[in-house]
Amino acid sequence: MPKYSTGGGGGGNDGDSCELCGRSTPKLRRANVAGADLLVCPDCAPHDDSRHEGGGSSSGGSSSSDGEPNRKKRAAQRQAKMYDQAKGDSKHWEQGTNYEKDRLPYLVSDYGDVVANARQEAGLTVEELAAELDAEESDVDAVEQGRATRADVGGSLVRALEERLGVTLVDE
Repeated sequence: MPKYSTGGGGGGNDGDSCELCGRSTPKLRRANVAGADLLVCPDCAPHDDSRHEGGGSSSGGSSSSDGEPNRKKRAAQRQAKMYDQAKGDSKHWEQGTNYEKDRLPYLVSDYGDVVANARQEAGLTVEELAAELDAEESDVDAVEQGRATRADVGGSLVRALEERLGVTLVDE
């Protein structure tokens, strides 16, 4: 678990964990991250704001007013990047069922057996039931075998099976 510091606490340089990510390493160095003086690992070192401002040794003539807009711009860029990552863009998900529109509900524990028994009692084959519901035979078969989640079966098929066979599959 990462620990955070403003550089004012005791202990000096004797810690062995990065104060940004929490990684244990003997290769810690001081860095100024978002105004906090931290001990960071080599992976977190690029977040050191003092490295990015003015280069430090060349002219030394850049005023704090010149560096401030750059710092704000970098902070805004990092924030936007984090927002994009946290947004969970569904374009990157696997192809198949649209999880937002046809979510698979929570199913009763023995839903496969319930569907198989009800279908047999109705005198239907898997092929006939799939045709009647305008569904893929493999999807109906997956439900009967208890593989609805792994086979990406949509919730609409589960509801149609409940209605057609007069059974309860959804655990509400």
